[in-house]
Amino acid sequence: MKTTDKSYTGIDFFRMISALLIIAIHTSPLGTYSEWGDFILTRVIARMAVPFFFMTSGFFLISRYSFKADRLCAFVRKTAQIYAVAIVLYIPVNLYNGYFNMENLLPNIIKDIVFDGTLYHLWYLPASITGGALAWYLVRRLGFRRAFAVAAALYLTGLFGDSYYGLTEKIPVISEFYTLCFQVSDYTRNGIFFAPVFFLLGGWIAEGRTRLRQATAWTMFLCMLLLMLAEGLILHSFQLQRHDSMYLSLVPCMYFLFHALLYFRGKRHVWLRDVSLLVYIIHPMMIVVIRMAAKVLHLQALLVENSAVHFLAVVVTSVSFSVAAAFWQRFGCKKKRPCKYADRAYIEINLDNLTHNVQELRAVMPPGCELMAVVKAEAYGHGMFEIATHLDRIGVRAFAAATIDEGIALRRFGIRGEILILGYTAPERVRALHKYDLSQTLVNYDYACRLNAQGVRVRAHIKLDTGMHRLGFGVPVDGNAGKEIQKLLRVFAMKNLVINGIYTHLCVADSLEEKDVLFTRQQVAGFYRVLERLEKQGIQIPKTHIQSSYGLLNYPELKCSFVRAGIALYGVLSTADARTKLHPDLRPVLALKAQIVLIRDIKEGESVGYGRAFVADRDSRIAILSIGYADGFPRILSGKGHYVLINGQQAPVAGRICMDQLAVDITALSDIRVGMTATLIGRDGDAEITAPAVAEQAQSITNELLSRMGTRVVVKGNI
Repeated sequence: MKTTDKSYTGIDFFRMISALLIIAIHTSPLGTYSEWGDFILTRVIARMAVPFFFMTSGFFLISRYSFKADRLCAFVRKTAQIYAVAIVLYIPVNLYNGYFNMENLLPNIIKDIVFDGTLYHLWYLPASITGGALAWYLVRRLGFRRAFAVAAALYLTGLFGDSYYGLTEKIPVISEFYTLCFQVSDYTRNGIFFAPVFFLLGGWIAEGRTRLRQATAWTMFLCMLLLMLAEGLILHSFQLQRHDSMYLSLVPCMYFLFHALLYFRGKRHVWLRDVSLLVYIIHPMMIVVIRMAAKVLHLQALLVENSAVHFLAVVVTSVSFSVAAAFWQRFGCKKKRPCKYADRAYIEINLDNLTHNVQELRAVMPPGCELMAVVKAEAYGHGMFEIATHLDRIGVRAFAAATIDEGIALRRFGIRGEILILGYTAPERVRALHKYDLSQTLVNYDYACRLNAQGVRVRAHIKLDTGMHRLGFGVPVDGNAGKEIQKLLRVFAMKNLVINGIYTHLCVADSLEEKDVLFTRQQVAGFYRVLERLEKQGIQIPKTHIQSSYGLLNYPELKCSFVRAGIALYGVLSTADARTKLHPDLRPVLALKAQIVLIRDIKEGESVGYGRAFVADRDSRIAILSIGYADGFPRILSGKGHYVLINGQQAPVAGRICMDQLAVDITALSDIRVGMTATLIGRDGDAEITAPAVAEQAQSITNELLSRMGTRVVVKGNI
């Protein structure tokens, strides 16, 4: 199931429902009227609340696209801060309850902080920290399937210390195990046994690994809910429960519920996240307040003893307080923060345009041909993580990188499918090739022999040198045809090399000049000549690929297994005047922007920058931008009439571009202030500066310009 922000409306609203169910657990709203009814509500139905919170956290945290630890660290840090505030908040309640008078105070405080919470409902917060971190680590190390197997085993272990404890307490060895567990944590519904499986379910759904129709999701949810109801009633009847938080049917019940909620589409209500969390944290305090008010007003019979009224009173006070607090935090006490990226320079990527470009390229590819996305050099400067994970999400299953370390990074990002290393990898690193299931280019026969001799089985693509004379096996000609073919045959026979591809590279496919077209056709003919000779020797030809971006755009008739799309994938061509046979509607993915950090007035005759290269011929206003050649913006553009865009207006570069800053002349511009954003590549209003135009002015090509964007330039996008 493809999830978008508009698909999260159901999640937003069910956060609030879950918070109210938590209040129900602690107030028993049907207790006055029906013991069984209250049991069904609070001990069965309401048990969906906490797992839903875990799944929601996992949905946004645990996926193969979140292998960078930044998001996990932010989640742990924020949850820990909330937990610390909650602990302090409930110190007066704990003092009143005599919490600090218990025996072995310090060990018990440590146990409560780590597992059980310092008040009965706060266990959810340390469980979120432990369960989230454990689930993230399991996916990172084992992948989803094995991680889920481990989490399921932990859940089953916890289950027999919870709802099914009546079965295990009679078995001596197992009973001793749980006795030890209960010395560390009062319950098995904690961050080790309970939380991880739900974090993983949320991440699994976020990744879109399964697709359920809306009717199927709701039907299966209702079936699982009825099954959980029957399970709970049976366990309760036989008095098997030590604590009734964990049911066998709870896991599938939550799985189908979450799928069903994703079909609610519409405007997001993110503020409900804050309100529901505040309701969860504050409602025990409101229970105390309601009880105190009832005692003072002599309304115990109404506000306390009537369970339904008591529940409603706690709901009203908890929700009112939480809405007010959330509103105050969001709009009252928080000053408007500057943009996260506004303090310097950043690359802005448009993933909608990337998706569009994939669709355009696929539309002109031969039938049966697959897109191989070239994401080397940080995806041509666009940010390899952001680009590759998005491509993987939209169904691209073949990638090409330049180095083994780039390939390893892709696997660590969670990229599936084939990853081809286009360049040389030291044979001594063959175990890493095998571990990360990377396909290595065989650059020549001697290299293939050295790689095979390592004794580790790896995938490989044979590269043929059809005329570029860079990497690859020689293409047979009349004098050495037999010798070269024999080398290739021996490579196919090597026991440690799994040949799953063969390819070449066209060195002048970007040119439509007659001599270059002739050379390209000679390359193509040489490639297919090798394939024919191999077939005659009984070799089953593996997947083939010839075309890069220009190979596709100028030679679309070539039928191969892959098209290695590089620069065209990012919506631009190598030069501003590039001519191609095909003209798909490609849209630029990247924009380069920087902030105005200073504006200064200079007098006529004063200079700016190194070498006094700019001397004002009038009283002028100069804006300093926080970007320089160390960020990949070419120094050669100094003094060449180049400009940037500010508010859609052209601001010429003034003087020499420095390592970290550059100056622009804004004398003729209106309404320019410090903090505004300047566009160096991209569109600003009706004006646009294209990457090929900048590259041409820099006496280079778009490929070089984009791939040399410095590592200091932050990538942000609609991901």
